[in-house]
Amino acid sequence: MKSPIRVVISGAAGQIAYNAIFRLLSGDVFGLDQPIHLVMLEVEPALKFLSGVDMEITDCAFPCLAGRTSTCDQLVAFKDADYVILFGAIPRGPGMERKDLLEKNKSIFEAQGKAMQEVAKPETRVLVVGNPANTNALILKKYATKLLPGHVTAMSRLDHNRCIGQLAQKFNVTPGQIRNVFILGNHSGTMVPVLCHAELDHKKIIDQIDKEWMKENMQIVRQRGTKVIEARGKSSAASAAEAALDHMHDWYMGTPEGEIVSCSLAAPKDNKYGVPEGIVFSFPCISKNGEWVIQPLDVCEVLKEEIEKTIKDLLDEKKLAFNE
Repeated sequence: MKSPIRVVISGAAGQIAYNAIFRLLSGDVFGLDQPIHLVMLEVEPALKFLSGVDMEITDCAFPCLAGRTSTCDQLVAFKDADYVILFGAIPRGPGMERKDLLEKNKSIFEAQGKAMQEVAKPETRVLVVGNPANTNALILKKYATKLLPGHVTAMSRLDHNRCIGQLAQKFNVTPGQIRNVFILGNHSGTMVPVLCHAELDHKKIIDQIDKEWMKENMQIVRQRGTKVIEARGKSSAASAAEAALDHMHDWYMGTPEGEIVSCSLAAPKDNKYGVPEGIVFSFPCISKNGEWVIQPLDVCEVLKEEIEKTIKDLLDEKKLAFNE
């Protein structure tokens, strides 16, 4: 039997985590043969609610559950962690400016970064989901310098999946028949869905997508989170959880041969996309041997201006977060 891995979930009493935890423990992410010690991190006032989640976990009798810990202590949570999914963050409230949101979340991710620096392993793999995810990841990375390059990521898989869903509807096929779309940039209203390399049943389909539909799709994907809130009165929880688990599954298992997915990570020097070094940016990636590898792909000329906008968006967030 394999040794258990320690998987940490922050914001563990929240709705996204609730949609993720049970699938995670069912073996869908790391496999049925991989025992998991689940660590659920929450703020102290939410521990009572977390106890209810803990009861349900017991009642599910998951075969791969090797143990679990519920805590509000970050040093306990991140000690020897293998995988960390950070759902917890302060959401943007009415009248709150982006600067206010960044400042409030900076303290959270600074503290988590410092805790990881103290007790985590260099190999710990981190996914930031709480928004603004890209800049939150940048903040954490600044304070958790011991983590290996490429091991602090932010989630762009939800935008990626949304784009696949739109293409599947357009061509009246299953989402599993679509692959190799990807997202460039920030998880914000400036993200850039790229369809130049999209495939249907392993054949490129860009010639079947007109510019008008491409523009409409870009706006649908960018505004999808807002539309979900307008329709159900709550933010995306199930789809966000699914995307986070897709991200972790591919990180652990590797991406299928020939398939590209979207992952936000620190931009390397002299990258293909002209992104300033260090900012956390969504790139087309493959996962191999537990590492994300950015793919240097050509992008439609018509998208170049949009890419510049999303780069500026991230640089502006960085300035606000670090008072530059």
